[in-house]
Amino acid sequence: MGCAGFTCSKNSLCALNILYVMVSLLMIGIAAWGKWFGLVSSFQVVGGVIAVGVFLFIVALVGLVGAMKHHQVLLFFYMIILFMVFVVQFSVSCACLAINKDQQEQLLEVGWNNTLSTQVDVEKTLNCCGFLHVDYNVTCPAACFPQHSCSSCADKIQEHAGEVLQFVGGIGLFFSFTEILGVWLTYRYRNQKDPRANPSAFL
Repeated sequence: MGCAGFTCSKNSLCALNILYVMVSLLMIGIAAWGKWFGLVSSFQVVGGVIAVGVFLFIVALVGLVGAMKHHQVLLFFYMIILFMVFVVQFSVSCACLAINKDQQEQLLEVGWNNTLSTQVDVEKTLNCCGFLHVDYNVTCPAACFPQHSCSSCADKIQEHAGEVLQFVGGIGLFFSFTEILGVWLTYRYRNQKDPRANPSAFL
């Protein structure tokens, strides 16, 4: 029974960390693909997504090695880091789901004013110019600009912002529960005896 429980915990923890490795590689790949094909010109956005992907990859690797070797120190640090990630991600996910339309608009305007390269991406993708008002005295990469037939970007962004926040919040909430599952599995696995080890050794 002890062996079955130990093996089950080990396999579950390995499977969870393999999932995290795949998600992290997917994040890095999508960010690099977006930059390579010119879909996203903002280096900060691409760099941020890649940094999160690399961080998740390292954490998953620590968890995977710790699970395979039943390494107490690695499993302890993995459990602490995963719990901290859970707290942050759960808080951000709840904030995304709870944010109202006025708060969305304020956050979008702050983001718009602080990232010039992202403005260019949005104007080009959504075929709009400016955030609240269209100014034809400045350049704009949108296809509608030469014909002076552009609308402002605020309304177009607002159409998608609510759906995106709901989606991001939902995905974040789902992954935060997998993280708390990982913390519980790690805690349980750490306190189990390895049946292959010396029976007199307490792990």
